[in-house]
Amino acid sequence: MIRSSFARRSALLAALAASSLFSACAPLLVGGAVVGTTMVVADRRTSGTQVEDQGIELKTLSRVREAIGDRGHVNATSYNRMLLLTGEVASEADKAAVEQNVARIENVRSIVNELGVMGATSLTSRSNDTILTSKVKASFVDAKDLQANAVKVVTERGVVYLMGRVTEREATRASEIARGVGGVQKVVRVFEVVSEAELADMVPKAVQKAP
Repeated sequence: MIRSSFARRSALLAALAASSLFSACAPLLVGGAVVGTTMVVADRRTSGTQVEDQGIELKTLSRVREAIGDRGHVNATSYNRMLLLTGEVASEADKAAVEQNVARIENVRSIVNELGVMGATSLTSRSNDTILTSKVKASFVDAKDLQANAVKVVTERGVVYLMGRVTEREATRASEIARGVGGVQKVVRVFEVVSEAELADMVPKAVQKAP
């Protein structure tokens, strides 16, 4: 009886999941990855580029292992095929080797190598970085003159890196807000700056008017 009840629940859950595919918020399958419709609309990258960025990040971690093995702690963040490398490596040679290896990854447009040559940070330090990232994101949400989800935030050793396709006005405003968050040591802009006209073309009007 327990197995029968479990089977009925499983069938019901499967039916509900299938029905959600026809709802207005159904996920979009692009290149084998599931991307939420809301995220696709709000993100300033095309859905295809979002999937490419995910692939670049995964491939980067594999290339890092090939280049330096366990000699370092490397994070990879890709936005619109611009790859940001943060973390720590043991030597300048390792830093160069990582960059050379990831430069061969398909679809990577440019690399911003911010790897520090030093010992790996502690779990406490990384936890503090995670908290700082959350605080910066929350500050963006509180700001009434900035589209919060247009800016990607990466924090390493108290240094906040800002990524995204933004106008100069948005870049300046985001930087000001991030610098005002307690605990932030420095703000580094890794933006792709676009004109106001380009922004109007890439962002649907419904999203532009959204609070």
